[in-house]
Amino acid sequence: MKDKFLKAAAITSDIKVGDTDFNTENIIKSMNIAHKQGVKLAVFPELVISGYTCSDLFLQDILLKGSLNGLKKIINASENLDMITIVGLPFLFNFKLYNVAAVIFDGELLGIVPKQHIPNYSEFYEARHFSTGNKEVSYIEIPELGDTGSFVPFGANQLFKAENLPELVIGIDICEDLWMPIPPSCYHAMASATVIANLSASDETTGKDLYRRELVKNQSARLVSGYIYADAGEGESSTDLVFAGHNLIAENGSILAETKRFENGIAISEIDLGKLVSERRRMSTFTINAPEENGYEVTAFEFKNIGDTILTRYFEKTPFVPNDKNDRNRRCDEILNIQAKGLKKRLEHTHCKSAVIGISGGLDSTLALLVTAKAFDMLGLDRSGICAVTMPCFGTTDRTYQNACILTEKIGATLKEVPIHEAVNLHFRDIGHDSSIHDVTYENSQARQRTLILMNLANELNGMVIGTGDMSELALGWATYNGDHMSMYGVNCSVPKTLVRYLVLYYAETTPDKQLHDVLMDVLDTPVSPELLPPDKDGKIAQKTEDLVGPYELHDFFLYYIMRFGYAPSKIYRLAKYTFNGEYDKETIYKWLRTFYWRFFAQQFKRSCLPDGPKVGSVALSPRGDWRMPSDASVNIWIKDIEQLEM
Repeated sequence: MKDKFLKAAAITSDIKVGDTDFNTENIIKSMNIAHKQGVKLAVFPELVISGYTCSDLFLQDILLKGSLNGLKKIINASENLDMITIVGLPFLFNFKLYNVAAVIFDGELLGIVPKQHIPNYSEFYEARHFSTGNKEVSYIEIPELGDTGSFVPFGANQLFKAENLPELVIGIDICEDLWMPIPPSCYHAMASATVIANLSASDETTGKDLYRRELVKNQSARLVSGYIYADAGEGESSTDLVFAGHNLIAENGSILAETKRFENGIAISEIDLGKLVSERRRMSTFTINAPEENGYEVTAFEFKNIGDTILTRYFEKTPFVPNDKNDRNRRCDEILNIQAKGLKKRLEHTHCKSAVIGISGGLDSTLALLVTAKAFDMLGLDRSGICAVTMPCFGTTDRTYQNACILTEKIGATLKEVPIHEAVNLHFRDIGHDSSIHDVTYENSQARQRTLILMNLANELNGMVIGTGDMSELALGWATYNGDHMSMYGVNCSVPKTLVRYLVLYYAETTPDKQLHDVLMDVLDTPVSPELLPPDKDGKIAQKTEDLVGPYELHDFFLYYIMRFGYAPSKIYRLAKYTFNGEYDKETIYKWLRTFYWRFFAQQFKRSCLPDGPKVGSVALSPRGDWRMPSDASVNIWIKDIEQLEM
């Protein structure tokens, strides 16, 4: 289980009501199928050995004995599978019948967990047959199981922990438990459970699948856990009900895998235990007490093999951008409002009636202009109070210049052109720099000259400079210190480059103005560039940012997993290879990952003095909020981890 990925399965096997031999045979068959696919935790439905819909047959000795006999066969079949198996059955103890989950590993019965909440309403009549399980754990003898039936823990407050994968701690809900105001799994998680197994038999009625799905997803989010929901399916009695086998695997609010309803099947995916532990570590309000303090018994087990886990789950290439287009449009509108509201408050507080933006015809300044226009609308200010300043110099192309002019006109802002060639050349003479040497001095002199002009114009207009730099540039330090790095309010400071693109696209697709749409689409089609070096012989952009620092979609992918979950470089490299397979080879990913870490650590000093700006997503680089890092922190151990990767 390299990188702390747990391959889990929610399984609906074929059953016949009351036929414990048939059911056991199919459970074992499904166990072997799951094991061959590398599954380490297999969860079956509630009462799967007997069938959930046995009704008064649960009071028949032969069914109970058959269920125990089936359990014994399953325990024997589990030997050498190196997989935790959890199955449901009716279990008689102290003359009372319980609906239980049996936890099995490598030929041993690790524990029996009884259902705590017994439904007895609508179509459910479980209280007719089953008793409520005790939370308190006692140790019991089950003679019918032979040696493995001696000294077995029985009770609801049980957890099962892998000694050689300590991030895996399993707790158990049984069906109705999840529907309660405070499900038992809440207490399991507070006692350190990271994965919840739910053995369920939830009948299907119109619309219930949506509710069930949301319950599972939300419970995994609330608990910051994995949640495996195994549902009864075809084979159960249809006298009054139909069961659809709706299996689900969720992780911290996301559905990883789901089976098609009305077909018995297996949902398999990999739960990222490292992500869950990282999230809990980060959240100061997620309190975990030692299990024994909460009255829990912990049973330890040890996998024989915790090697590599083959990944099958989906990872977003652009984790900052919603995958679903409808959700993306809603999210884009929300982000634009957050950006504009933040700027509105700053303008309102400072009594500014004007704003100054350096407009280049590129993505970032375009987004900043759109946001500023929205903020002015919110304040009821005339957009002519927005001063969009174009400052052509050595690298400006006709394409970006024309786009900047058209965009300003269509937005209704005031365009001001201030060519800076002469001022920069004079500066070169003042400091003794040879203008034919196109080095960092050549580039940064232009950036700082532009910022000087913007700041002074803001003073003249009694306004403020609106920053245009985005979060991806801040992460890489791709900004001139005290140049484009500085402003009075940075509206894009927590918007990564991949998201900037979608925000501008959203605006283009929703504007009724065709000319504005067309110019925005051309901005989107223009290569990302600071335009600080002269154009090529055809007058086109010669300096392309992604040729110099790497593809932004890779850097944003790296940034997300570094900032959000604290992953090691080796794990990020693995995820990037898997996610971008066929687009970037491993050498390319390695090169830019190394570049990212070097730049991220070396350029922290620029982030330590960032202007104010609104946080729009789960990750930000503000030194006053999400990211507080020493400017002189060493990158050595991160680079060492990268250098140990197999290429």
